[in-house]
Amino acid sequence: MPRYSYFDHNWIIFRRGDNRIQEQIQEMYGVVYDLGCGTRPYEKAILEKADRYIGIDWSNTLHGLHADIVADLCQPLPIDSGVADVVVSFQVMEHLPEPENMLEEAFRILRNGGRILLTVPFQWWIHEAPWDYYRYTRYGLEYMFNRVGFVDVHIKETSGFWIMWVLKFNYQTKRYTQRGNRLKRVLARIFLTPIWFLGQVAAPILDRIDFNPAETSGYIVTARK
Repeated sequence: MPRYSYFDHNWIIFRRGDNRIQEQIQEMYGVVYDLGCGTRPYEKAILEKADRYIGIDWSNTLHGLHADIVADLCQPLPIDSGVADVVVSFQVMEHLPEPENMLEEAFRILRNGGRILLTVPFQWWIHEAPWDYYRYTRYGLEYMFNRVGFVDVHIKETSGFWIMWVLKFNYQTKRYTQRGNRLKRVLARIFLTPIWFLGQVAAPILDRIDFNPAETSGYIVTARK
């Protein structure tokens, strides 16, 4: 699974997301296609359950090309129909100008009864610009998955308000560690790191006390063909 440092401004969302994904990976099996695989961070964990992992990504990836198949996820994929037992895609769909095309292709390459696991952001900063097009609500996700033909669509928040709010604060203040001369940047990080850490420790506790599903950093979606 991916690693993170507790000195980071955003470790809580990676830990929380990894925990959610790890729960779903326990049900992996057969042949798994990772659409938008990036650096293939979940390959090892997936292969503990599945027989085969195949990564797909486009040639303009900002993470270095690690794909088994190079393809544009907005176009028809060079993959036969009905060959995948599971399709996964982690924090990718917001970067696609035609996201429904990817869902249609995922549906096509899945066997009948095959599963999809997907994560997307909702309240999140702009990243990997200029290839950052969308943010998704639960209702938009339900509409898109049902429209493509998926059934048993389940959508779960990756956080509540407090984790989302702390992350927004941390991303806002991280800018101060990138401004001015080296001394100013170092002093800003020394000052902010304990604030970031304490906020990320407190936020999950506050989310358990006062959970607001309307305010979340993102969603994890599972569905079946």
